[in-house]
Amino acid sequence: MLNKKAVEMGIKLGLAVKSRIHQRSIFERKNYFYPDLPKGYQITQNRYPLATDGFLKITLNQKPKKIALSQIHLEEDSGKSIHKKMHSSDEKTYLDFNRSGIPLLEIVTKPEINSPEEAVEFLKKLIIILQYLNICNGNMEEGSLRCDANISVQKKEAQQKSVRTEIKNLNSFRFLRKALEYEINRHIKNIKTGILTEPETKFWDDKKGKTILMRAKEKIQDYRFFPDPDLPPLVITERDIHKIKTSLPESPDEKINRFIKQYKIPFHEAKSLVSSHEISDYFEKTAKYSHEPIETSHWILRDVFSYLKKTHTCISEFPISSKKCADLIKHIKENKISRQTGKEIIFPEMISTGKKASDIIKEKSLDRISDKDLLKKIIIEILNSNKDQVSQYVDGKKQVFKYLVGQVMKKTRGKADPKMTNKLLLKILDRYNIKEKEPEDKKSIQDKND
Repeated sequence: MLNKKAVEMGIKLGLAVKSRIHQRSIFERKNYFYPDLPKGYQITQNRYPLATDGFLKITLNQKPKKIALSQIHLEEDSGKSIHKKMHSSDEKTYLDFNRSGIPLLEIVTKPEINSPEEAVEFLKKLIIILQYLNICNGNMEEGSLRCDANISVQKKEAQQKSVRTEIKNLNSFRFLRKALEYEINRHIKNIKTGILTEPETKFWDDKKGKTILMRAKEKIQDYRFFPDPDLPPLVITERDIHKIKTSLPESPDEKINRFIKQYKIPFHEAKSLVSSHEISDYFEKTAKYSHEPIETSHWILRDVFSYLKKTHTCISEFPISSKKCADLIKHIKENKISRQTGKEIIFPEMISTGKKASDIIKEKSLDRISDKDLLKKIIIEILNSNKDQVSQYVDGKKQVFKYLVGQVMKKTRGKADPKMTNKLLLKILDRYNIKEKEPEDKKSIQDKND
């Protein structure tokens, strides 16, 4: 029996990628024998699919490109063949039929992808769209989404199309890239040496670093498609399509353009923030509370992303709420603490304890040192313990200034006000003339006003 929700999801995706939704589509039986399909046929849509045409826009090396789609259709999933991590896996294949009959949405591109890098970028973009539409979480390793890659290679001047190889069930971006690179090199080698490349269906063996033959590639007539006698045509009304269309959320591309315009952030930052619906929501909420979208973008892309990558977690599991993150950003922007203090002391403490930045600052006495007299005293101590660097500065090596600033920040554990530190340090150095000869061991640096 047809799953209504699956049909709605298929229409939703079709509309999102500008496909033409067909008001009448037909289910067919695709006949083939394989151990994970014991009934001998799969219910699918071939000649009359749910949607045709459309495109997906990718950007690679700052160059946009449209990848045209052939069709989007519904079919039932088969079982799962397990070749690894089971008893006697080297001798046996195990079959899991738990997912048999579950609705599957298949997206077929036209042959317009010209490199493994484009294939990976296309798949990443597709996953983002599926996540935004709440159709699929895009988890390839868990089997929520699988990729079958078809590859052919031919000389530019060749008239006849080259033989196509299909690589089944690629479940990571890395495997997709490596499998395509391997097959491209194999095809080119065969062409150069005159070996006939056979049409094959293969799988990627990462341990061996190569594709392995599964079976000979079937031709379209081998599947003996015919309309399923038990299922009537699927009929969709204009009203159904309009209702779904009005419910579509803002697309990733629309959101990127809005972020650039509204928050004044560059394209590459907007693209990263829109890489998942949850991350874009976290950014917008944090920027709303902090009133500092540019600093919020930098903080999320550097520090939050670093934590997520290190801990292998997603933004929904991130322990700092958008309000608390905004509170930390505001303290930095208002010069109450340095960014170094926020990054190295407060941020880790917030993650481990769940406390607010303001509470941690108070408990650890991390308020920025903005007392002019105290800061002046610390600077003079630093200069007296770094006389060689002071001599270099006065002799014209102005790059030493950054080193001396760093020493002040180190001494104060990042608490010194950077603007005041720079101003006072420059003032004291300019007043001191190291060329007034006096024995270095007796001479000490002082503010000449003191």
